[in-house]
Amino acid sequence: MHDAPRSEPLEASSFFSDGQSARMPVANTVSRGTLAETDELLYTGKINGTVANLFPMPVTADVLARGQDRYNVFCAPCHGRTGKGDGMVVQRGMRRPPSLMEDRLRNAAAGYFFDVMTHGFGAMQDYAAQIPVADRWAIVAYERALQFSQHATVGDVPDDRRADLDRPATAPTGEAPRPEAP
Repeated sequence: MHDAPRSEPLEASSFFSDGQSARMPVANTVSRGTLAETDELLYTGKINGTVANLFPMPVTADVLARGQDRYNVFCAPCHGRTGKGDGMVVQRGMRRPPSLMEDRLRNAAAGYFFDVMTHGFGAMQDYAAQIPVADRWAIVAYERALQFSQHATVGDVPDDRRADLDRPATAPTGEAPRPEAP
């Protein structure tokens, strides 16, 4: 294996009749590698090299639902379901990540979170191989919703929905009511 026959790029070869070692791709070949990623915001979270506070797509209820699902799979084990850094692996003795509710992170640009998921930061590994680009953005949208939910005021509730705040919570359709605490 140490001296396996191989050709360097652009090296001459006697194997092919034209004397070249490299071959042109067959017509209509489909690329298997990464294609040119021209949308800087979508693929890097930056605009002109600066971290952006924009989303590359509209944030809809479907995007938030997908973000919640992916957050619960990939982020909640460390960051916890509420983003406070109290996930199950932390309860088992691993290093505690920062709370997403810290002012530093609440004020950070959306592109910052995308960049951290893509490249890692501190003790956090990168998740670029595990989480597709669109899902990383969905997670960022959900993290923003988490941050907002933990710091919302009554004034943030639309006027026509404020009466709902005083109504007791009901079990979702299809679930039995939960017993009250003693």
